[in-house]
Amino acid sequence: MQKKRSRAGAAEQEAASDDGEMSDSSDKMEVSQNKGKSGIKRAPEADDVLRPVKLSKSDLYKPPTNDELNRLKETENLFHTNLLRMQIEELLQEVKLKEKRRKTIDGFLHEINALLGTIPETPKTDLTDQSWLSSSIKVPFLQVPYQVKGKFSFLPPSSIKVVGSYLLGTCIKPEINVDLAVTMPQEILQVKDNLNQRYSRKRALYLAHIASHLTDNKLFSSVKFTYMNSNHLKPILLLRPQGKDEKLVTVRIHICPPPGFFKLSRLYPNKNNVRTSWYTEQQTETEGVCDPPTPYYNNTILSDLTLEHHLHHLTNCATDFPGMKDAIALLKVWLHQRQLDKGFGCFNGFLASMLISYLLSKNKINKVMSGYQVLRNTLQFLATTDLTVNGITMATCSDSSLPSLPDFHEAFQVVFVDPMGVVNLCADMTASKYRQIQFEASESLKVLDDTNVNGFHLLLMVPKPFVRTFDHVFHLTNVAKLQGTCKKMKLLNQLIDRGGDYLATALPYLLSVLSKGLGPRVSLLSHTLTHKPEWNVGEEPAKHKDSGLVTVGLLLDPELYTNVLDKGPAADSSEALDFRAFWGEKSELRRFQDGSICEAVVWTGGSLYDKRKVPELIVKYLLELHANIPESCINYTGNALDCVLSRGRETSTEEEKMVSIIQSYDDLSRKLWNLNDLPLTITSVQGTHPCLRYTDVFPPLPVKPDWSSYHLLREKKCLIPNPEKPCPAYVSPVKVICHMEGSGKWPQDKDAIKRLKAAFQIRLSELLSSQHQLLCNPSATHTDVYKDGYVFRVQVAYHREPQYMKEFVTPEGMLKYQDTEESMQLEMETNHLPHLSSTLHGLHQQHPAFGGTSRLAKRWIQSQLLGDSFSEECLDLLVAHLFLHPAPYSPPSSALVGFLRFLHLVATFDWKNSPLIVNLNGELKGSEYTEIQNDFISARAQLPVMFIATPKDKKDSVWTKNQPTAQMLQRLIVLCLESLRALEQQLMDPRGNHDYKMIFRPPLDLYDVLIRLNPKQISRHREAVDQPAKSFFRGMLKEGAQVKDLMFPVVGYDPIQLFLQELREAYGEFALFFHDLHGGDVIGVLWKPSSFEPQPFKTTNVKGRQMDGKSDKALLVPNAEAFVEDLEILGEGLVAGVEAQTERWNI
Repeated sequence: MQKKRSRAGAAEQEAASDDGEMSDSSDKMEVSQNKGKSGIKRAPEADDVLRPVKLSKSDLYKPPTNDELNRLKETENLFHTNLLRMQIEELLQEVKLKEKRRKTIDGFLHEINALLGTIPETPKTDLTDQSWLSSSIKVPFLQVPYQVKGKFSFLPPSSIKVVGSYLLGTCIKPEINVDLAVTMPQEILQVKDNLNQRYSRKRALYLAHIASHLTDNKLFSSVKFTYMNSNHLKPILLLRPQGKDEKLVTVRIHICPPPGFFKLSRLYPNKNNVRTSWYTEQQTETEGVCDPPTPYYNNTILSDLTLEHHLHHLTNCATDFPGMKDAIALLKVWLHQRQLDKGFGCFNGFLASMLISYLLSKNKINKVMSGYQVLRNTLQFLATTDLTVNGITMATCSDSSLPSLPDFHEAFQVVFVDPMGVVNLCADMTASKYRQIQFEASESLKVLDDTNVNGFHLLLMVPKPFVRTFDHVFHLTNVAKLQGTCKKMKLLNQLIDRGGDYLATALPYLLSVLSKGLGPRVSLLSHTLTHKPEWNVGEEPAKHKDSGLVTVGLLLDPELYTNVLDKGPAADSSEALDFRAFWGEKSELRRFQDGSICEAVVWTGGSLYDKRKVPELIVKYLLELHANIPESCINYTGNALDCVLSRGRETSTEEEKMVSIIQSYDDLSRKLWNLNDLPLTITSVQGTHPCLRYTDVFPPLPVKPDWSSYHLLREKKCLIPNPEKPCPAYVSPVKVICHMEGSGKWPQDKDAIKRLKAAFQIRLSELLSSQHQLLCNPSATHTDVYKDGYVFRVQVAYHREPQYMKEFVTPEGMLKYQDTEESMQLEMETNHLPHLSSTLHGLHQQHPAFGGTSRLAKRWIQSQLLGDSFSEECLDLLVAHLFLHPAPYSPPSSALVGFLRFLHLVATFDWKNSPLIVNLNGELKGSEYTEIQNDFISARAQLPVMFIATPKDKKDSVWTKNQPTAQMLQRLIVLCLESLRALEQQLMDPRGNHDYKMIFRPPLDLYDVLIRLNPKQISRHREAVDQPAKSFFRGMLKEGAQVKDLMFPVVGYDPIQLFLQELREAYGEFALFFHDLHGGDVIGVLWKPSSFEPQPFKTTNVKGRQMDGKSDKALLVPNAEAFVEDLEILGEGLVAGVEAQTERWNI
């Protein structure tokens, strides 16, 4: 038995409140787990680390009670673990309303009830004469057109009833919404008020008059208007209490007609209730005769009529069914975490409640089920039932006069009919949004079925923001342009039905056009829900053009989305006409290899950088062609960060360069395998350079050195840098490990093995030169081979060498084995790294976005000057985790969304108490997960702060053994949180700052000393985040240039890295040095606080220190001024200047 990791409730859980009957939850719920903010230590204190609980013998063998046996049996049948059950119970306890709070809310409701009965009546006037209303109150309704028939006077409500989730007991914290249904007296209404928005306007005036008498009351802290589920035909009034209970509850006042006032048959989806002549203000002779049906308008009136009926229906279902209330609470949290529960056309708590009651009526669930069982069944139903094709109805009576399901399907995209058989509960939902709900339900079931993950945490505690869920996101920035879309698509009838809301009118049609155009390139297309905010009662309601943004997300198919060709129907087929009409001038006739002549659409795309833009080209082309939306109104952010992977002025992310290197490497590998006259055969050739697994930030370029920029060593046929010229461009050697076969000829002494390997290196060089005419440069540890413009560094390895390095003889003469730094380093280079590289190469073939994501992550870490604290392999594994364990998401198909998830993973993972398990090739099974967890907990104090386990490395975390330190990891977590917040804000707000490189510029104010570097000597200057103002010729000819006699280029020469090495060797005990490897022009220096403690006067302490003049004793303190001077002396020619930020010094 072990300690429960963390109480679900202890995680600060702000769940959405939304009401059961008509719910639209208000504020954002953030779920943040209790993480230690105090920093992560290499050897944590005993009470910080999770340890197994020790029980006495009597406790351990005590027989279980009947209750415990029943719970165990239930847990075994329903849950993967006992922990899941406890977490769910804890969460429910956390989000449900306490009895004490309920009493406070009841008191507040009684006071509101009393106030509503005292509002004075008003005289009867025309609907258009609103002079009786206080000038400080504005009618919460867009009265367009203004002229309308009808009379209005205010009379006290005929009834005031609480409806919705508060009465059902299914509302959840932190923000409780209580719904009051205020019924207008019959005398205010007239029989034909269902026509031309008369009822809607009377409803709004009734609400405005109530607001005018409550707005100055001391009982309320605020009185505001808002739209119910952002539907502008249904304004409601929000009341919040004064004082400390202000955030406890929001009372929402809904105005509704007397039950049965309107004849239901007049409001069926095939009936018209808004006359075209009235709306367009143009009289016609056939008024009302051939007007099109207005199903959406009718549905809004019907939903007001059926408020009470729905409440009674849900109350009957929830009686003696505690599992239903629990399931509704869990579903609300699930929906909120996926941003599906609020806005126009949302899937709110009321819909969730009605769906559960439908499943109960169809016997798909029963009243003895627990909340978890009901949740699973509901998700299963959503995942497998397409309400856009096969709608469902809760109506049980077989009244033939009621509209049929086909009638509803003709009028609405998603169909779910209420128990009365007249209201479509999903009227405002688009088909795209429902498919997203289906997709989320399906993914959630997979998570619940996976025994190796914490399903509770991933389903109910992890938020899924829109920008992190979809691979590509774009915004329609000017909503007013959709007016033109409605004209172009001839949507006047639908616009009248929607009361002039051109956004709600055009959106379903836009999405269907995009869905058809993008075709198999996208597996899911959805949009954000427009959420109209609250406003003060003295303000006019916002116009439709102020609706904000429409954001559309694409979930891409990784294999198909870069296709540049759309093959259409045969030229002589009947479908060809439709194809040409849909694609316009883009459609052209093409002959294909099979001889067929078909319609086709071709998109430009030479490089992978261009091909990734194909979905963007399609979206912009189709929206302009079919919807009159110009390119300037579309902000497409799918490839926003490609710019940081481009070198200099190039607009390419250089994937093709890596393919070229891999082809050259494969050819070299074949040549090595086929070498003749080697004393021993080669058993394996494995590349370990990041470019061979597609994760090198800037892959090596083919190089042809220009002799004039170098000094020449003719006897060695190689070049050396010329100090008078700019530093030559950096040439990265591509490392290749070449394993030789085992043989009795190998010596058993480590030094002798090194000498024999050196002889092999020379022999390899000779054979490659003689048999394949390759330029080689051998040394004792490796052979550099110049091939196709790339330099491959071939290193001979013998599989038993690390074993001989571990040998030592005890004083007693016994031979023993012990890991040494040298043996572990060699083992990592020759065993671990080749295996990891080939595995990650395979992962990239499976998930093409893996390479780009890893490159972005590394580029960002380097740009924050933390590159020396995190190895390339460590970062590759972190990114691999996102693709192998993507839950609750699907694996990323774009580098940008992968990078966002990388930032989120690093910032939120519990590094102190959990190992990060990366199941490469799916080799780990369930029992091994448990074994890794248990070994980690028992040995936590000795393990690195960032522990990454793989199938070949379950106990040591070799890639993070020495780095990062606790302070560096803590610094990275802070930077990840801030960068994630800033970047997501930029991506979701196209009107703000578009400089996406902002998060790649490090804050320099926290360093004690800044060393500014001479750009002339920065060998990777073109890789800088911001394009350098001045560029230098760095001794390399262009790819196609002719060269008389090839010379070996300068390999792996980076003066800045050599300078840093010197600084760390000389001053490592006093300071830390930080630098961006990719063209960074500054080195940040931080003092180590411990090194500034005064030291006793000894010869061993003299280096870099001076006598402390302030002390009576003979003490030494660091000589900071001399250190700053030394930086300039040591870096002569490299250093442009040194800035000592002395105001930060605390010495």
